Amino acid sequence: MNKMSNNNLVSSAVAGALLSLATLGVSTSAAADTDYRVGGYIKLDVMTSHFDDGTLPSGSIGRDFYIPGLTPVGGGDSSTVTDFHARESRFFFEAKQTLSNGETISGYVEFDFLGTAGGDKRITNSYSPRVRHAFIDYRNWRVGQFWSNFQETAIIPEAPDFVGVADGIVFNRQPQIRYTFDNGLSVSVEAPETTVTPYQGGTGRITSGDTAMPDLTARWATKLDNVYFSIAGIYRRLELRQQGVDDTENAFGASLAMKWDIGPHDIRTSVVHGSGLGRYVGINVANGAIINEDLNLDAIDVTGFSFAYRHVWSEKWRTNLIYSRADIDNQMELAGPVANDSTQRYAINMMYQVNERLVVGGEYSSANRELLSGADGNMDRVQFSAQYSF
Repeated sequence: MNKMSNNNLVSSAVAGALLSLATLGVSTSAAADTDYRVGGYIKLDVMTSHFDDGTLPSGSIGRDFYIPGLTPVGGGDSSTVTDFHARESRFFFEAKQTLSNGETISGYVEFDFLGTAGGDKRITNSYSPRVRHAFIDYRNWRVGQFWSNFQETAIIPEAPDFVGVADGIVFNRQPQIRYTFDNGLSVSVEAPETTVTPYQGGTGRITSGDTAMPDLTARWATKLDNVYFSIAGIYRRLELRQQGVDDTENAFGASLAMKWDIGPHDIRTSVVHGSGLGRYVGINVANGAIINEDLNLDAIDVTGFSFAYRHVWSEKWRTNLIYSRADIDNQMELAGPVANDSTQRYAINMMYQVNERLVVGGEYSSANRELLSGADGNMDRVQFSAQYSF
């Protein structure tokens, strides 16, 4: 019999549909071995942001959650803005079937509304849904869109902000073909894309779409007593066949991530370094390569670091201390004075578990972005969130 977790209404609807099919003489044997699951959460975010050197326009994604490369620098007077949104709310659907040979196959799809186009803030606040995840699991294979195998999700802290440690971690979601071995090793081939800074282009970006070889990743994860850690590596090719450039550059990187449970508390930390990582680190705070004076590609080195400490005061209250940083090895003679040199953010929050399904939180954060010229800008943000998970 079909099962719908935590949703009797939908279960009744499915059962009714199957009964109707049976009445019409349609076989339901395949559906009878299928388990369905739905879930997600509804989240409200309210934030007041103070920029000391400019502002972000209404509708900017940096007004919805923290993007390291968007902290204003050299934009003029200071400004303070307040935003409300429910765009992080999400919904997922999963189907899992038992095959005739006893094996299982499942499919999972998830949507939210963050970072998409849609209605304005004046009247409707309507936003288009977007696909977050859409993948198939069969045996040890996962095919479809999911977090990159180069990423470690266990080190993302609890925070009202969407990512929390965006500056210094690998954060990437894309189509891939992944195989996971029984010993914790996973390998994947993933969608390629090259981002390039024009010669003397500063913060400019060319998204080439010219790359032929998929990105290759490997990750090994294990747990020793109360410490979980993973080691990951990536190899990719950066290619550009436009604007007078016809070149290919090798890129590679490695990351180490750890989550250490200390009683009810935990420490989550990671470090990532590589040449040409580009879009994988800091929500593309640096591009993968830059065009040099000879119209060839030079890979850009980047190093990221993240740290979070979670302290549980009681069954209801907990605090997270968060720090994240990215350092980019841009060169003044190639990138120009307005290219990013570093970004960082620290935050402290208090989370209150109202009941097993509802959590509210408040957070203060301070972010900084510095350019090669030495100019920098700061953003201070106070954020409140309420999230109901179902």
